[in-house]
Amino acid sequence: MKWTKKLAGISAVSLLALGLAACGDDDKDNASGGSDKTAGEMVDYKITGIDPGAGIMEATDRAISDYGLDKWELTTGSGAAMTASLKKAIDKEEPIIITGWTPHWMFTKYDLKYLDDPKGSYGGEEEIHTIGRLGLKEDYPEAYQILQNFKWDEEDMGEVMIAIIDGEDPKVAAENWVKDNEDKVAEWTDGVEKVDGEKFNLAYVAWDSEIASTNVMAKVLEDQGYKVKMSQVEAGPMWTSVADGSSDALLAGWLPVTHKTYAEKYEGKFEDLGTSMTGVKIGLTVPEYMDIDSIEDLKE
Repeated sequence: MKWTKKLAGISAVSLLALGLAACGDDDKDNASGGSDKTAGEMVDYKITGIDPGAGIMEATDRAISDYGLDKWELTTGSGAAMTASLKKAIDKEEPIIITGWTPHWMFTKYDLKYLDDPKGSYGGEEEIHTIGRLGLKEDYPEAYQILQNFKWDEEDMGEVMIAIIDGEDPKVAAENWVKDNEDKVAEWTDGVEKVDGEKFNLAYVAWDSEIASTNVMAKVLEDQGYKVKMSQVEAGPMWTSVADGSSDALLAGWLPVTHKTYAEKYEGKFEDLGTSMTGVKIGLTVPEYMDIDSIEDLKE
């Protein structure tokens, strides 16, 4: 009788262990596609987005319509909240679909992929433009020239973003990058005379990429003698402030798709000072371990 009870106990423990193991396997299968669940069922038909004023959110609403994703919901929040949700999902190897863009540090930190967009809801490659208020050239010719000369690449921006994500203060991260890249900064300031304490206002949206670029440019302008004020706002107010002249410039003009609405709304009320970065991109993004490759897959 004692042996029978012991064997029964062992059997119960074994069955419990097998059951728990099976549950764990199911979770991974759900993410990797080994489950009978559709992609929508795995994520409760939810796309994790960022702030509601961002152009990528408008593009995602367009994608939901273009692809007939009637069951799907685009949630709003902030860039920080989105990346926190992404980290939580990846730590547990769970499925998640987010609004993503490059350059962004998350593509360096995690194995991610864009979902193919055959209908072109997100457009093709984008560019980041520097946008100035009307009259900027006449009022601040030195700053105008530096902003026109401003060009860098994804690797440059990535260095600043990663430093900030790793805990560095954005201003310190920018100072370190400027110090380590004197040759590149010299190209932006070549032939530009220094000023004596003139005030200059930069508006920016709280994307990691724009936090990096705005802090770097603020440091460069300060080294030229400007007193720089940085104003963090959402995308709409950022464009509005340049259009009405309350801000002098922004470095976050994602065109032709992401900020198309604002560029069209304020046409004739700003000056495009040029492209600071090419080959940038926006779109729906998932971890590599998810067994889906196209937005079309979300219809199933």
